[in-house]
Amino acid sequence: MKKYLALAALLLTAPLAHAQLGTSTVTSNLNLTVAPEAALTIQTANTNLTSPGTNFSDYTGTTNFTYFVRTTKSGGSGSITLQITTDFAGAGGPSVASPPTASDKLNYSCTVPAAASGTVTPCTGPLTSSTTAATNVATFGADTRSPKAGVASSVSWDLSNDPLYQTGSYTAVVTFTISAA
Repeated sequence: MKKYLALAALLLTAPLAHAQLGTSTVTSNLNLTVAPEAALTIQTANTNLTSPGTNFSDYTGTTNFTYFVRTTKSGGSGSITLQITTDFAGAGGPSVASPPTASDKLNYSCTVPAAASGTVTPCTGPLTSSTTAATNVATFGADTRSPKAGVASSVSWDLSNDPLYQTGSYTAVVTFTISAA
């Protein structure tokens, strides 16, 4: 009797063992959600502001950067801003927050070309930079998408050349921020 029960149990479980081995073709779903995203790379880590050296011509220079962006298809937006996060150091030199002469300004203008799709609106300059608030470089509309290689862009600087500046080297830090929603 025990032999018959063992044989019956073996016969009943044999099809289950075969079913557990699987089939020769199976599928799996791959799911993802593509979210808004934005990034910047700076090509000009040290922008030298130079003057031609005649008649107190303004100091000028260009910071080159590349932006990468993807905004939400419907109702999305984004922006690039900049802020002077460390003012020029040293007494007697230029200053964004407290210039020696009220008309001394660190102004900038923007070259921000269109992305692969969507709307890109560069700043209309010149704009005056600030140590207390971020100022506009560009804004992005809904469904704005850059190519994978990004979009080469730039900010051109213009600093008044005030005869009151003492000679020496001065450095300020500008922080660029990009966002996408």
